[in-house]
Amino acid sequence: MNILLLADQEAKSLYEYYEPERLRGIDLIISCGDLPAVYLEFFATLCHAPVLFIKGNHDGRLIERPPEGCVDIEDRIYVFNGIRIMGLGGSMRYNDKPNQYTEKQMRARIRKLRFDLWRHKGVDILVTHAPAFHLNDMPDLPHMGFKCFLAFMDKYHPKLFIHGHVHANYGREFKRRDVYGSTVVVNAYEYYVVEYPPDPNAKAVSAAESVAMASRGL
Repeated sequence: MNILLLADQEAKSLYEYYEPERLRGIDLIISCGDLPAVYLEFFATLCHAPVLFIKGNHDGRLIERPPEGCVDIEDRIYVFNGIRIMGLGGSMRYNDKPNQYTEKQMRARIRKLRFDLWRHKGVDILVTHAPAFHLNDMPDLPHMGFKCFLAFMDKYHPKLFIHGHVHANYGREFKRRDVYGSTVVVNAYEYYVVEYPPDPNAKAVSAAESVAMASRGL
């Protein structure tokens, strides 16, 4: 199954210069946050694949007007073709705006889902906006990752962990793909296509390669 990942920045090659063949073969679309409702609605309208989304730290607007035709997976487990997908949006709290959480608050959100996790016998894909602590995150508070995401992967071993929030143009340390234990970690910045189940031995993609791929519409 091919999953189109979206996060943080609109992809001109998919949106402004839309060509149907670029979305051919996509079975599912997942947004990791900080994208306008109209952008997600575009994909929901023109692509036959379902569009799932969570909210980023700049997505207060989606609270008042969620994208039509899309599925909000925030704080829930959504099952698509037998694949269990769990969503936890937002970033580390650094001011008083919406969709920001302390480490303690994010842990509490996960605890509230314990019954659903038990009922579904875990999850296959974890979708977040922020990264995990010291796993593709940054040292400043706004872009710091959550330690509880590491604990979650240690306990539930999802096959795939998808996040956004850390942009490719933030520096040379940007990683498109990584591996934590048995979990493949992917930064969905702008857009990226991942095959599910993911190959843990797939080559990691550098920031320079990611930009080059985006410019070629890959």
